[in-house]
Amino acid sequence: MFSTRLPPDATPNALTRALERVRASGAELVDLTQSNPTVAGFTYPPNMLAPLADTAALSYEPTPFGLPAAREAVSRDFARRGVKVPAARVVLTASTSEAYAILFKLLCNPGDRVLVPAPSYPLFEHLTRLDAVQAVPYRLDYHGVWDVDFASLERAVDERTRAVLVVSPNNPTGSWLKRDELSRLASLCARRGLALVGDEVFCDYPLEPSPIAVASVLEQDEALTFGLAGLSKSAALPQVKLGWMGVSGPEPQVAAALAALELICDTYLSVATPVQVAAAALLASGAAMRAQIGARTRANLDLLRHHASHHPSCGVLRAEGGWYAVVQVPAVQSEEQLVVALLEQDHVLVHPGFFFDFPREAYLVVSLLPPRAVFEPGIRRLLARAARA
Repeated sequence: MFSTRLPPDATPNALTRALERVRASGAELVDLTQSNPTVAGFTYPPNMLAPLADTAALSYEPTPFGLPAAREAVSRDFARRGVKVPAARVVLTASTSEAYAILFKLLCNPGDRVLVPAPSYPLFEHLTRLDAVQAVPYRLDYHGVWDVDFASLERAVDERTRAVLVVSPNNPTGSWLKRDELSRLASLCARRGLALVGDEVFCDYPLEPSPIAVASVLEQDEALTFGLAGLSKSAALPQVKLGWMGVSGPEPQVAAALAALELICDTYLSVATPVQVAAAALLASGAAMRAQIGARTRANLDLLRHHASHHPSCGVLRAEGGWYAVVQVPAVQSEEQLVVALLEQDHVLVHPGFFFDFPREAYLVVSLLPPRAVFEPGIRRLLARAARA
């Protein structure tokens, strides 16, 4: 009865079942997977959402790419990051996830392929499948810092490949795309007729970035390129649905892409008027949230490294940006066994590395968002459990 675009098996995994049992028991849980800034104890400006009540939103002007004033505001936000993107090359969406869906409709026929980084977040599997597109992984390698394994990327390209997706900073590795990597990616995409899609939602949260990290994939125009971000991360407002993409590349390709995008976006017109009217104010007030989150994530990363230094069998992989950290632990049992034991016996919830397609055991992924009063005891329990496993 249902589409084959849906997952064939929705059976809960062992960690999900264990989480249900622990929650049903009423035990107090330390959640180190927290990714929702609205419940992480940050102080939002009291009138931050007031611009959503602007009476200008009572007038509906259906424009495929979004209201001109909102697109200008996003263009200025790109400039804040040191990236020049004219408003005419800005397309508003309801979210970054929707931006992916729009781009898959633009670039792919059913059964076509896009290359996605691994490790990276598992959302790609669902986004591609729901648009009848296949996600094919290419590897990121770690040798004190993460970089793109170009040999695996080039092996993955075939006649059905339509785009290369990069996440910078990556979730969960925290790796940032470097200038030489962007140059090689752009040349590869231009040579093979592929689009380059950059997910830059975590770009406002540097942890320890390389001096040769790029601000955006849009810095080059050799290949047709799309740079994605949104209010969810840049202003810590996941409930206020506004995302965007900037477009760069050879002028004829950009013009053709924008013409096709206009048809797609006009078909859905999914971005609400109030958030477009409020976009400039929300982007401006997001600075206060970015400062709070940046301070906490850097402090928590330092705290994690401090505690890990007392457990020689555990290590913290270098993270250049974002709000996650990867902890390498002894591979004496499976990640699934470890995270379930940590949950059931220590009441600490973390992500296992296999959720993100790490190539081997044993990695745990933790969020750097929780307040110290939650984060520190959780990290202590995690490291103690992993060290004695």
